[in-house]
Amino acid sequence: MGIINFQGKRSPVQKDNSEPILVSDYMTTKIISFKEEQSIEEVIEALIKNRISGGPVVNEKNELIGIISEGDCMKQISESRYYNMPIDKKRTVGKAMVREVETIDGNMNIFDAANKFVESKLRRFPIIKDGKLIGQISQKDVLKAAIKLKGNTWKIE
Repeated sequence: MGIINFQGKRSPVQKDNSEPILVSDYMTTKIISFKEEQSIEEVIEALIKNRISGGPVVNEKNELIGIISEGDCMKQISESRYYNMPIDKKRTVGKAMVREVETIDGNMNIFDAANKFVESKLRRFPIIKDGKLIGQISQKDVLKAAIKLKGNTWKIE
């Protein structure tokens, strides 16, 4: 009887020379954004049609001025119910949006972004470059990155 080896085949050890995985590699650049003067009704229709939970609000120069979410729209619906009125066409994104918006740098490591999502409990972060909105990263984008990298060594730098 010979010796039985249960270790199986060993792959040669490869030197890890991979680059850090950046937010810009996984961010969405086809963004559905909104304007301050749009009605809440338009936003609700866009959220439903595009199956999204919110989006950035930009001015005519594509500069980020706020963010609008399902929750912001829900507040408007709740208020209209309170006053026993239909959603007022005069209720605009500008009146309902959140103006203080956290952003993420496109050069941030995807793992640091994941941590920022966990800490903030937000669902999306806009990405700004030279004052302009260039992309958006969502929790789903980070999950896609994790699945794509499954089985690889995750380099954190």
